[in-house]
Amino acid sequence: MASRRVVVTGLGVASPVGLGIESFWDALIQKRCGLRPIESFDASGVLPSVGGELPPFQLSDFIPKAYRKSAKVMSRDITIAVICAYHAVRDAKLNTRCMVERGEATGTATVDGARFGANIGAGLVSADLDELAGALATATNEDGAFSLERWGREGMNNLTPLWLLKFLPNMLACHVTIVHDAQGPSNTITCGEASSHLAIGEAFRTIVRGDADVCVCGGGESRVNPTAFAHQYLHPFINPDAGGAPERSVRPFSASRSGMLLSEGGGLIILESLEHARSRGARVYAELVGFGAATNTTSWDQPDPAGRAVALALKKAIRNAGSSLDRIDLAVPFAYGTIEHDASEMNGWNQALGDRLNKIPALTTRGTMGVGGAGSGAMDFGAMVMALYNNTLPPSLNTEDPDPACRFRFVQNDPIDAPIREALTLGYSMFGGQCAALLVRRFEESF
Repeated sequence: MASRRVVVTGLGVASPVGLGIESFWDALIQKRCGLRPIESFDASGVLPSVGGELPPFQLSDFIPKAYRKSAKVMSRDITIAVICAYHAVRDAKLNTRCMVERGEATGTATVDGARFGANIGAGLVSADLDELAGALATATNEDGAFSLERWGREGMNNLTPLWLLKFLPNMLACHVTIVHDAQGPSNTITCGEASSHLAIGEAFRTIVRGDADVCVCGGGESRVNPTAFAHQYLHPFINPDAGGAPERSVRPFSASRSGMLLSEGGGLIILESLEHARSRGARVYAELVGFGAATNTTSWDQPDPAGRAVALALKKAIRNAGSSLDRIDLAVPFAYGTIEHDASEMNGWNQALGDRLNKIPALTTRGTMGVGGAGSGAMDFGAMVMALYNNTLPPSLNTEDPDPACRFRFVQNDPIDAPIREALTLGYSMFGGQCAALLVRRFEESF
């Protein structure tokens, strides 16, 4: 159990259904779906040519004016993280460097940069094909074949000198920490869809052991690009029949589920020590009390049918929180929507929670947004915290036809009132087998 209490004071989300936690939460309540035909590139050559894209935005709305020149070395993934960070610190009412320079500082809640850390999950950032193709075109020999010699002599010279800095996974944390002057411990985690949960868990530990008072943590990634689509189609997990009705395509734990869809987005969370939050009179959404992690060693590209790593991560989080099954009132599975992954995850939750699953509601955002890689788990975390804070459960899209083996009790139609004491969420990577679980508790001063 944590000796130094850690609370959630800010939520920043960039999702296909909205930017900012308010827009995101409203979309969940209103059952809006963010999956639709791809517009950012020509996806007509792939099936399905649909996914979850962010709504239009201007990056200048989220960074100081003096930092705008750095936008040229920001990939889409970096941009997502920067947007999430802005919304997170704004929601927490923290006066970071960004907010001060933008003239948006409020009150006296100025952050000590030396005590401000960052843990951000990232994916394998996909290159901009138009930019890369222009350079590759100058590295061919007379018969049109690619030449390494010409690439070294001519092709590379047609890339900007800072080109590589757009595509390093640690650059998400790099830009966020510079923009907000977070000088404390900083870390990047690249463990697929488990990245956000792991990053939030590591930030939790950083504060517990006293190495920071505030951390921005979570993850972001864009999988709506040709490279990510090509990679995913090497494996049979995409729903190929989504074109006709994207909003009905991802059906987590459904008897008729047939695969996932790719999306983009992310979430960054502000965690603070309770003492720090009290000192500035911060609003507290919830208390983060438990973190657990495990790894599937059965296969790197297939889930363990028994779900042993899922169960182990969940049990560790419950034990770390010093909690008990009878206190958990909400389950938030990752819910890929594939036959194999959902079956594996269900087995893991069964082992960890047993009969408690039949007595509590569940929530998934996967039917709303698809799978956004390293950013998916943080969006799930944000939805879970909002549900707990508001005592309200939004509907989980496309869960009306549950598999006979499914024991999750999803809300299907209208939101319901649901007093929640503790909530448990899981993230796990499709490839690599990393699993992580987080447990949050309704905040009570004297718990």
